Amino acid sequence: MLLTEEHEDIAVIYLQSLVHSLDQDTLQDIQSALSPWSSPRCEELLDGVRTRIIELTSAASAPQAGDRMDVDAHRPSARLSRIIANVQTVLMTTQETNTDDMVTLAEGDLALHMLWMLHNGFPACARPPLNMSVELTVRSTLDDVTFNQKLSALKALAELPSLCFSCAVGPCQRLTSGGDLTVAGVYVDIILRFLTNKRRPDAQTRKLAYKAMIHALRHQPGDIIPPGLFSVEDIAREDLLDKDRGLRVLAGRMLVECIRLYDGFGRQLWARVNASFEVFNNILESGREPAKENVLMTVAAIGRAVSFDILGAAITCLISQLSNANPFLKGLANSQLLSLANHFHKSPYRLISPHMDKIAPYLVHRYATHQDTLKRFCELINLPYLTFIEVNLPFTLPPLFAAREERTLACLSAELGLRSTSLFLNYSEHVLAHIFLMRDSHQADEALEFILQMLAASSAEGSDEIDIQSVVKSCVVPLLALLVIHLGHEDENEIQAAQEALRKVVRVLMSDKKEKKRQKAGEVSNLANILRSYLLGIMTHVTGVLEDAKSKKTPQLKHQILRSIGVLSEILGKDISAVSSQIITALQNSLSIQELADVTLRSWFIFLQMLDSMDLRTQVGPSSAAMIECWPKLSSTGRRLVHECLHFLFVTRASDLGDHLDDVVDLATLPGLDDLYSKQAKRRRNFPEEKRLTAMLNRAASDNMLVVYFALRELKSYMIGHREYFQSLATGDNFSPLVGRMMSVLLTACSRESDSAEDVRLVAYECIGALGAVDPDRFEFVDKERRSIVIKNLTDNEESVRFAHFLISDVLVGAFKSTGIIAYQQHIAYSIQRLLEFCDITSPRPGQAVSLRARKAWSEMPKHVHDVVDPLLHGRLMSNTPELTVPELPIYPSQKTYREWLPAWTGYLITRASGPNAKAIFHPLQSAVRSQDVTVARQVLPHIVLNVLLSDEQADVGAIRAELVAVLEDQVGPESTSTRDKRLLSAQVLLLLPNGLSAGLKFHLPTEHGTRRSENRRSLNDTEERLLKVDSVISSIDQNLVAKAAFECKAYARSLMSFERHVTTLRERSAHQRDLQVCYERIHEIYSNIDEPDGMVGISSIIIQPSLEHQIREHESNGQWTSAQSCWELSLRQSPHNLECHKGLLQCLRHLGHYDTLRTHVRGILLRRPDWRSALENLQVEGAWMVGDWDEVNSLLGESSSQTAEMAIARVLVAMQSSKGEVVRSALAQARKVLGRPISAAGVREYRRSYNAALNLHLLHEVEMIQDAISMMSANTCHIVLSNLSRSLNCRLDATQPSHRIREPVLSMRRIAFSLSPTTPINSLARSPALLRREIGRSWLTSAKIARKAGHVSTAYSALLQARHHQTPYAFIQAAKLTRASGEHERALRDLEHSLSLVEQSEDVIDLTEDNVIEEDDRKMLKAKAHLLLCRWMTESDSYQDAEIQKYFNKAAEIVPRYESATFYFGKFHNDCYKTSLGLKLLNATARCFLKALRYGSKFTYQMVPRLLMIWMDMGEETRVASSETYRKMCAEISRAIPDIPAYKWYTAFPQIASRVGHSNLDVWKDLAKIIKIVIREYPQQGMWQFASVMKSKNQTRRDRGKEVLTQLMAGYSFSAEASSNSRKYSLKKDFPGLHRLAPSCLIIPLQESLIASLPPTSSGLDVTHKPFPVELPRFHAFKDEIDVMRSLAKPRKITIVGDDQRTYMFLGKPKDDLRKDARLMDFNALINKLLKANSDSRRRQLHIRTYGVVTLNEECGFIQWVPKTVPIRPVLVRSYEARGIKSWSADLGEVFNHIKASSDKDGGKTFLQKVLPQFPPVFHEWFIETFPEPSVWLASRLTYGRTAAVMSMVGFILGLGDRHCENILMDEVSGAVVHVDFNCLFEKGKTLETPERVPFRLTQNLVDGLGITGVEGVFRIACEITMQILRDNRDTLMTVLDAFIHDPLVEWEDERKRIVSDMNAIASLDMKQLARNALEPIKKKLSGIYATNGDNGSKEREISTTSLVQTLIHEATDECNLGKMYPGWAPWH
Repeated sequence: MLLTEEHEDIAVIYLQSLVHSLDQDTLQDIQSALSPWSSPRCEELLDGVRTRIIELTSAASAPQAGDRMDVDAHRPSARLSRIIANVQTVLMTTQETNTDDMVTLAEGDLALHMLWMLHNGFPACARPPLNMSVELTVRSTLDDVTFNQKLSALKALAELPSLCFSCAVGPCQRLTSGGDLTVAGVYVDIILRFLTNKRRPDAQTRKLAYKAMIHALRHQPGDIIPPGLFSVEDIAREDLLDKDRGLRVLAGRMLVECIRLYDGFGRQLWARVNASFEVFNNILESGREPAKENVLMTVAAIGRAVSFDILGAAITCLISQLSNANPFLKGLANSQLLSLANHFHKSPYRLISPHMDKIAPYLVHRYATHQDTLKRFCELINLPYLTFIEVNLPFTLPPLFAAREERTLACLSAELGLRSTSLFLNYSEHVLAHIFLMRDSHQADEALEFILQMLAASSAEGSDEIDIQSVVKSCVVPLLALLVIHLGHEDENEIQAAQEALRKVVRVLMSDKKEKKRQKAGEVSNLANILRSYLLGIMTHVTGVLEDAKSKKTPQLKHQILRSIGVLSEILGKDISAVSSQIITALQNSLSIQELADVTLRSWFIFLQMLDSMDLRTQVGPSSAAMIECWPKLSSTGRRLVHECLHFLFVTRASDLGDHLDDVVDLATLPGLDDLYSKQAKRRRNFPEEKRLTAMLNRAASDNMLVVYFALRELKSYMIGHREYFQSLATGDNFSPLVGRMMSVLLTACSRESDSAEDVRLVAYECIGALGAVDPDRFEFVDKERRSIVIKNLTDNEESVRFAHFLISDVLVGAFKSTGIIAYQQHIAYSIQRLLEFCDITSPRPGQAVSLRARKAWSEMPKHVHDVVDPLLHGRLMSNTPELTVPELPIYPSQKTYREWLPAWTGYLITRASGPNAKAIFHPLQSAVRSQDVTVARQVLPHIVLNVLLSDEQADVGAIRAELVAVLEDQVGPESTSTRDKRLLSAQVLLLLPNGLSAGLKFHLPTEHGTRRSENRRSLNDTEERLLKVDSVISSIDQNLVAKAAFECKAYARSLMSFERHVTTLRERSAHQRDLQVCYERIHEIYSNIDEPDGMVGISSIIIQPSLEHQIREHESNGQWTSAQSCWELSLRQSPHNLECHKGLLQCLRHLGHYDTLRTHVRGILLRRPDWRSALENLQVEGAWMVGDWDEVNSLLGESSSQTAEMAIARVLVAMQSSKGEVVRSALAQARKVLGRPISAAGVREYRRSYNAALNLHLLHEVEMIQDAISMMSANTCHIVLSNLSRSLNCRLDATQPSHRIREPVLSMRRIAFSLSPTTPINSLARSPALLRREIGRSWLTSAKIARKAGHVSTAYSALLQARHHQTPYAFIQAAKLTRASGEHERALRDLEHSLSLVEQSEDVIDLTEDNVIEEDDRKMLKAKAHLLLCRWMTESDSYQDAEIQKYFNKAAEIVPRYESATFYFGKFHNDCYKTSLGLKLLNATARCFLKALRYGSKFTYQMVPRLLMIWMDMGEETRVASSETYRKMCAEISRAIPDIPAYKWYTAFPQIASRVGHSNLDVWKDLAKIIKIVIREYPQQGMWQFASVMKSKNQTRRDRGKEVLTQLMAGYSFSAEASSNSRKYSLKKDFPGLHRLAPSCLIIPLQESLIASLPPTSSGLDVTHKPFPVELPRFHAFKDEIDVMRSLAKPRKITIVGDDQRTYMFLGKPKDDLRKDARLMDFNALINKLLKANSDSRRRQLHIRTYGVVTLNEECGFIQWVPKTVPIRPVLVRSYEARGIKSWSADLGEVFNHIKASSDKDGGKTFLQKVLPQFPPVFHEWFIETFPEPSVWLASRLTYGRTAAVMSMVGFILGLGDRHCENILMDEVSGAVVHVDFNCLFEKGKTLETPERVPFRLTQNLVDGLGITGVEGVFRIACEITMQILRDNRDTLMTVLDAFIHDPLVEWEDERKRIVSDMNAIASLDMKQLARNALEPIKKKLSGIYATNGDNGSKEREISTTSLVQTLIHEATDECNLGKMYPGWAPWH
């Protein structure tokens, strides 16, 4: 079929519009079909098709046959010949060249040779020189050239580039190494000669010229514009109007290539691009129709070839033709737009929307005249045109108002139904910004005048005149923000326009008269000042635009905004820090977007440069963390910018940053930062490990999640690289405080909630695993959480301000800093700002008047709060939070998740807040709590609930109750459809509410102190009324429902509290025993779930008939798994189809290690019940891996996808067998997520509850450790690697809880890890199998030891058999111990002796087998331990002579010469022998052994040092002994040893040493003074306080010797000021100026904890370098001026000290009181605390005595540390009784006690029981509920109370401590611990009073009531027994501490001596030391268990077992006969 020319045009145009949307096959078909056609139009289309095919071919990496020319790429000679021929054609010469020589040239040089030849003719066979200026050899004139020659030359030019660059197929290559010679540069010179001839070239010549130029431009370097190109471009523009369509097409393609080249230069050549588009638009407006068609095609091609800005211009140009009258052009424009969208793989809307700021004004500007264009455009993008108009008003209105387009504005107003003034006012900032940016000031003024006239015309008559200043002020913040954004424009002209616009705004704002006056005075604000004034609002607007998700800002606009931040920083300088938080958040978010990274970093660098030192320090961590986090994704430019930023920190500002430079994240392993890392490493290399760790922990506690993440990553690496250091922290009885800090930081990280929290949690899990499952009983958590108590429901202004201050500092600031969402950050900032206004807080700046209250509030805020709050004090944010619609109540059922429900309910309650203060506080929080971040909502909820409950709106109260009930019912409802997380988390939140609501009200009930009685009673009534309102709501909820819900969500403490309250109610009602027993069983179950065996024992004592379940719980809790197994078997016989019974039996088998039986039982169950497979798979897979059945493990893993702990561990073990690194890493990461989940759910303060999860992470880390170690082993290193590994594993095991249940899984997992298939060919290593077997055997031996200590004899025996099977050396030691544990002492002794003899014999035989290789040191140590054990057992037996025992001791010392334990026990043996034979040589041997042992280690320091000193100094006081040769030898040895023994060991007995300062033996005194000097010189801070009493002693000898020692060590101060004795208050500054001047001082405050030395762990090896005191101890910073004088007879003074840690410490100065007794008792108690910590049973129960500092100045005065946050028991009880109308004392009560006094014990007790106690029902349990309303804290405090009361009761009994009335026993309001004060009545002095004390300690009814419903049973009794046993076991050590009383007697004993002498009329030389010994003798007897009850006389004293003694003491303390006979002032009824 023949086509007409018209049809051909239409077909070609249609196909051209489809070229870029067709696939490659279709294009090739079109190419084949068009090949026969030779018309220009078809050639043009063919070129386009071929180009598109090449593009597709290149993209698919599958080259196709080329379409440009037929060139064989594999024939270089033919190709070179073709090139030469073409060059000759171009040069019109026939000069020959040596082709063979040119073949040797590299392909990349062909282009250069071609260019050289075009310039110089044919070169010689040498490479052309680069950068050579040459003359063109083409003929300067073409007049004599024929037409055909021209055409041939041009065709050759067109072909040459593709030939030279080998682009017959694939995309064109660009020349990159040509120097001055470029393709287009050479071609331009040639082409211009063809195009600029005298006669205008014909169309064919121009076509070929353009075609050649097109090919040249495609090979032109992108950074070079060839000279003359503009001329060629201008010619091409003219040819766009030529009649020849082919010429127009090629001219258009020529322009496309030009603009493509210009696009790479950005806006530098924007004028050339604009010129082309002006030509396009002119043609489209007035050109011929054919030319328009070519222009549209050209514009579309440009759009496909260029970047963003030019694409926008192309789109606009195409859109302009959518309403063209010519339907063909209209359709073409539409099709080209669709083609563009398809090319970029976008919809038309997505293609066009980024350019809407340019397109929309164009369309709307033509709206009045060309409405059809807009409508067709809207059809194209599928958007209603009215919607388009509304959405784009910010873009369209500014140019309309600027151009005063009234007609268009009227049309828009009519369409939108708004007046023009409304349009302006709604978008005034955009309009004004556009006008101020106009360069023509005249037009700008006219536009402003137009606006003012329009506003004036629409304003009401009589209104104030509208001026431009008022208009600008109405939108000043967004206006300034838009202009600031414009500062980030790429065009320098636009930046200048923005700067000028800002200056115009400034002039407008300064136009009022006052400003003009200030301007004249030189005080006018410049641009920076104006911006500074509105900075907060500006930055809020700027960052809001940057993050606005709805408007989908273009990358170009985001670039502009980010650049504007940098420019703004430069303008403001250091003042930019005011919005640093917002800037950092915006930059951090933008940095993660790859296309924004470079511009973000440029602005970030500028921002950092502008900050001053103080502000820069806070940005070091966040900035470096964000940059390094994005480092892998950064471009080379981005990495360079990061380097510049970090170099700026490390080098430029290093001196300003100081220690804050350590906040830079670790730069190791980052390529490109090696130089900076070397500086960082060099800086950190000299850091002490503690400082390095502290710095990491500080960063890990940051609010910035990225900082936390990198800090934890660094911590993990540091922990792995410094294992020994971290193991030294978690060693011994007391871990380092850093362990508590570390664990607190890690648990906090695990509990964080945010988008990036998952990565943080994962690293935190790794760190917990690396640290290990450290024993929670050996360290204290660092809990800094602060709470605010609202007492008066925010009706009191002061309370309201305090509460708002708490919300700002402790809730909102943390949320502000942790979020990475700018919008949420702005919501929080708004809340903070409103609360600041409520508190009247303004930053205290010079020249500003600030209220005292505001100044105080500001000063109390920490620095990190100031950083956030300070910017918010300037400017005002607005909230755009929509009004909350009233939801359907209750809200809980309608919300899908917990994160939706909590903010929704909290937000609703905020709308119901009552009272002006409450509304002012809570309402601003609406936007902050209605977000997905529930942190703020969770903190606010209790307070807003309390506020609403106390309102008078019953509907709101009912709604709260309904919400509570809905949540609780959903928790227990069997048909609940809520997710488990929603039910669990929601219930946990609500279960904390009921008691928490009334916490502050009850705790802060006013007392009589400090207020008038009437005021107190009125306040009390108000508080009680509030309490009643709260309690009425709480009590109206079914307590059974509460208890069940609490139990279901594992809130066991809350459930226990509810059940105990229920039991109390039942007891008051005298309920049936059956009902009580049901509650007791539930309580027993609760104690079992919280792992509190003492509580279980206590409740069991009142359960009459324990159930089978009860017995099972009891056995399992005590680790009696065999008994538990028997019970489960019985239960199975009763319920054979009960799954729980089967699981219980399987758990018993698991704990007993009977895995074969377990697996058999599981198989049997599954045969009958295969549906139970999922319930039993965890036990099944664990059993399989424990026995090494890996086939079954793989099978189970393949069948199950469950994510349980057991399955996760199994996957890790299987992965490690595969030896694939990536598989192992993935399995480990997934396992940590699963295993760590319970830790995150438990929260920061619930480490004990999540300990099993920590243990699993511990196991996982050890498996990884073992596999890593095995993979590193080689034939030469395996011995060392395994030795180090074994040492690390042992340390980790010692740090865990010392129980079989905890440690056995660790050992089992180690055995599995050692038995896994190793990752290296381990079997090829000769010694490795034996070493691995040895490690497995050692693990079995350790299992045997742990099982034996736990009483699991059968388990221990099985483990021992396994150890022997693995040929573990010296396994016979554990075998002998196991035999002895079974009661066969003699057999154990014989077995051990025989085994040792066999070892001696075997050592004579040399064993060369590798299987028995063992380290020599280990062998010696094990052998020495065996000998020592034999010695100790022989000592306890009566069958061996001392000489024989001594021989074995010597043998042990010979084997390991520096063996501390052997040396100590040898000395102890000598000491025990001395007690029977009294030989001086034995004492000398004891001293010699103790001195050696003190050099060797610290394990027995507390036993050795006091005894050594006692032996040495007691012997020195006896003249006969002191003169003996034996004693002189002892003194010589001691004198030599003193310098060798570390000073801290002497310090442990420093009070004993100080008491001997008056020693009568001068030789002893010399050495004693040497010890004192060493101690004070080494530890002057502590030693000076301990030695102060000697300096001011009343004893002349002691005083003189003290001065002699301290002459060179301390300078004294004297104070002569005296104050009136009648004064109640003193001024320190006025009355005691000398003391006031002492502060600040480097002297430590004498707190008890600061004066107690710690010993190094026995396994640490740090004996010499050990630091016994923490580095950071509080020191004197200041004294508070006021001194309070107490009312007591001695008038003690209370002074207040401010430490350098900003904490307040108070001390009581006591005159005329011998405080040495108190001081020694504190030393005694401190030693007891160490003994309690050393015992695993007491440590697990956290038994301790609360101590405080005592400083004795001499025998008559001193200072006692005031115990903070404590309350005496008496006022607590009095307040409770008075609330019930019960008086504490009455005349009738006095008569009753007089009657009791006159009665017998039996009658008196009966009277006391019947007439006194009924008047005072026990109430003390209420104090715990009131003080600790949170259930978990309530339970912890009550347990602490019971245990501390028990410890102090036993210690008080031992010491004969009396006068324990209710004022001398305090309660710690923080922990619930008992604190005893006033130890004046010691040494059984109470029994000598006028009314003798009959009870051993105070245990009255209220103290028993505080223990809970079990009374003294359980917690109290067990704590008593443990404490008493520990005291008895360490009686010698304790008595040596009390020895100081003998040698430095109390003043009261001097009075006693005088009384005795006076009574006996004897001489006045009665020995004071004998009086002291007499006083200490009862203590010695009690510590030996010798005691006579009150009913016995002294002749019936007898030794009693610990259990019997405790029972006797409890009976005496609670016996009503004894209590009735007590002094009434002691208040025995309380």
